[in-house]
Parts: sequence; structure tokens; C-alpha cells
Amino acid sequence: MTVQQRGSCRWGIVLVAVMLLGMAHTLWAEPREKGWAIPVQVPYEAPPKVQDLQAAESVPQNTKPLTAEELQRAEALLPLLEGKQEFWAMGEFVHLGEPSVPVLVKGLSMPGPRIRFNVIETISMLKAASAVPALVVAAKEPNEIPRVREHALRVAVRLDAAKAVDAIEVMAKDQNSTIRKAAAFESRYVREKRVVPILIGMVGDEERFVALSAVQSLWILTRHETEFHDWETSTKQDRQEWTVEWMEWWNGQKDSFEMPDPKRSGRAR
Repeated sequence: MTVQQRGSCRWGIVLVAVMLLGMAHTLWAEPREKGWAIPVQVPYEAPPKVQDLQAAESVPQNTKPLTAEELQRAEALLPLLEGKQEFWAMGEFVHLGEPSVPVLVKGLSMPGPRIRFNVIETISMLKAASAVPALVVAAKEPNEIPRVREHALRVAVRLDAAKAVDAIEVMAKDQNSTIRKAAAFESRYVREKRVVPILIGMVGDEERFVALSAVQSLWILTRHETEFHDWETSTKQDRQEWTVEWMEWWNGQKDSFEMPDPKRSGRAR
């Protein structure tokens, strides 16, 4: 190897060393300078098993008024509806039965949307129709998050549809289109004449998906055969014109109209 070659080799080694030092500085210095977090493995904790909750549901519900001790126990269970023991707490409320509803509905005003959601889910498991007025209030609450409001309406409709009409009427005019969509969709399960004009008013909604849900609910409830309209590509002006068609039909039918027997709806027209 010539002197020139040996010199080139030495410079190559020096260059590689400098590069390696630069990489090392980047790998070790940047996390400290930029505050990067070093990932660590945390223990995995499996979620509660579904069968545990199902087992709780299978326990016969209490139907007797709660004792003072049971009332105190129910109050203590409310905060547990959020966290690792939430499924167990829900099962305990199911075991206490519908007499625990006055305590349970207090959770609808507690901080933490998960507690409020789980309160509604527990009411559903209890099939507690006595809680419907509280659910209607929760569904109408404009400061509540949409997920909780939607769930409150859904459960209220399943437990006592007639009492849910007030919530549908308020939600149909909400600024949030997701809330209006929920009102339009859940209306199809409410066999009350009062929902028909509410739904007709939603046919002209500025959001197409809200209007389409409303007209589908109208078809399901009334079986009224309308003219063919292209709802998928419709404009707000189109839908407002179709609202007039529905209103003219309803004005001629509302005095004698009776809800037809429920059946599966056909395809959207």
C-alpha cells in the first residue's frame, strides 16, 4: 500500500468515526434537548369479561323498597360507574332493582360523561320505565355531550316511546346536526301522531343526511307513497319543496290518520 493510499485510508476511518459520533449525539442528546419521552412497556390489564356482567343480569332483581343500608350502598356505587369496577357497579344496581332508580338518576348530573353514559346503560338493563322522565331531561340538555344525549333518547324510546316525543321535538331543532339525526332516526320507533309533523319539518333540513333519515322515518311510520325524488343529490331548496308536498298531504290526513301496523320498511324512494 502506497503512502497516498495509507493516507486516504486514515482519512476514511476518521470520517466514519465523525459520522458515528454525530449519530450517537443525535440519538442520545436530542431526547434530552427536545424533551422526547422514552417509550416503556406498561403492564397490560385485560378489560372485564362480558360474561361477568351477563351473570349479574341473571340475578333476580329486587322489587322491594330499599332499606336505609341499601340506599347508602346505592349512593356509594354511583362514583364506581366510572373506572375499573364500572361493570361490577352496574351489576350491583341491577341486583338492587328498579327501587334504586331515584339514586341512580342522580348520576345523570355527576361530572364525568362516562358515569352519565353508564347510568343510562344501567337504566336500560333495569328496563326501568320510571326513569324515562329523567332520560328525557338528559336528552334535551344542550350542554350535554352528543353521545350521552343520543343514548338517553334511544333508551327512553325503548322504555316508553310516548314520553320521548318532547325530547325528539327539542332535539329536532338542535344546532348540532348529529343530534338532529338522532331525533329523526329514533322517531321511527315512536308510534305517535305527534312525531309526524316534527319529521316533516326536518325534511327540509340543511344537512342531507338528516333530511334523508327524517323521510325514511316518515315512510316507515305513515306508509305514504310519495313521488320519486333523488334525495342523495338533493339541495336544501329541493328538500324544502318536498316538505311542502308532505305538509299538504298531512294537512289532509291528520284528523283521520291512524298509525299502520308496524312492518319492515322498503327501500328508500
